[in-house]
Amino acid sequence: MRKFVMIALNTTALLAIAVVAFAAETVAPDSTALGIIALGAALGIGIAGGGCGIGQGIGLKGACEGIARNPEANRKIMGTLILGFAFIESCAIYALVVSLILLFVKPLGG
Repeated sequence: MRKFVMIALNTTALLAIAVVAFAAETVAPDSTALGIIALGAALGIGIAGGGCGIGQGIGLKGACEGIARNPEANRKIMGTLILGFAFIESCAIYALVVSLILLFVKPLGG
């Protein structure tokens, strides 16, 4: 029951915030807005890249320990490791796409 209540509250909060965001007036972009957008894009890709690097390092550490304990499971562990790396790397690619959209789409409706 608690999980359902939390989902309902989060959904309500997101919808309330979206209404405010879409009701905002358009203003002409200035150099300050473009600078803030560039800073946001740089921080976003930097944090995503760092998080993905840490995640891949932890995954590789676990795979190396697993292979060291059980060398016969090498193929299964490597297959799972490569699949996990693909999922982790997709998060970094999504962050890159969002950052490029922020940079190259006309900012603030101008």
